[in-house]
Amino acid sequence: MGEFDLIARYFTRPARRAVVGVGDDCALWQPQAGMQLAVSSDMLVEGRHFLSTVSPQRLGHKALAVNLSDLAACGARPLAFTLALSLPRIDETWLQGFSKGLLTLADLHQCELIGGDTTQGPLNMCITVFGEVPPGDALMRSGAQPGDDIYVSGQVGDARLALEVFRGHLKLDAQHFEAARLRMEQPVPRVSLGLALRGIANACIDISDGLIGDLGHILKASGVGAVVTTDWVADSAAISPAMQSLGMSKRLDMALAGGDDYELLFTAAPDQAQSVQEAANDCDVTVTCIGRITAGQGVQVMDPHGAPISRRFISFDHFSN
Repeated sequence: MGEFDLIARYFTRPARRAVVGVGDDCALWQPQAGMQLAVSSDMLVEGRHFLSTVSPQRLGHKALAVNLSDLAACGARPLAFTLALSLPRIDETWLQGFSKGLLTLADLHQCELIGGDTTQGPLNMCITVFGEVPPGDALMRSGAQPGDDIYVSGQVGDARLALEVFRGHLKLDAQHFEAARLRMEQPVPRVSLGLALRGIANACIDISDGLIGDLGHILKASGVGAVVTTDWVADSAAISPAMQSLGMSKRLDMALAGGDDYELLFTAAPDQAQSVQEAANDCDVTVTCIGRITAGQGVQVMDPHGAPISRRFISFDHFSN
């Protein structure tokens, strides 16, 4: 099987909303009148972003999910994506699983594969995703205001927990490990919540490198500070049963600096609390208030009793970790 046979068999579909899709030098897309395009790219590299033990179907899902999560953080509706794929060799069983996971998630969000590239080399994939958002409605990192509540969607820490088990640093029973592993290998992009938060949230980001580190991006862009509480790490909907099996110190490490969660971290004015909860209920996802935005700079993390925690929670950085 050659390159073009591979593309035709596993990744070519009839164009739906695209003017021209897979199979030409360029795809053509006609933007909807009056809408802005939101564009994001993420690369996944074996050994850096995923383990060799991950199933190809879950990997296909995650490759697109991490990009859809960026659209969610912007409040953008998914439209289409391109896929650049490097493979050590042609493995039809692997390709069948990978394309199934990828395209099943794409169909769920009506996000059309419209082009890309394939080559031989170390296993990695880069997806560029395109979305749309009405002018002025995009959720940005720069809108946080002093007094805003800080929220996180879903659950955090499980992906890092699973990684630490794989590394042999921690042990979990089989049930808790499989639940954490699923969160690491097959995250759920919060697209519907991102759309529902337009006009409610003041700032938003998705958690990819760690909660405290990603919150820092909001603070820097908005010129504000934050106080993060940790009573929710002791007991809340944001902490899974797998995480609850750990001591408090480990929970803090996983929840605040673990990364790879792909949950939404956002701020909203206190008078929007009911609207935030209604949006979460409509999207069937939990949200947890974890702190507030301040007029200062930096992040102060408080223990469950309200005392400052002096230790630092260092998030992932590709060139220092």
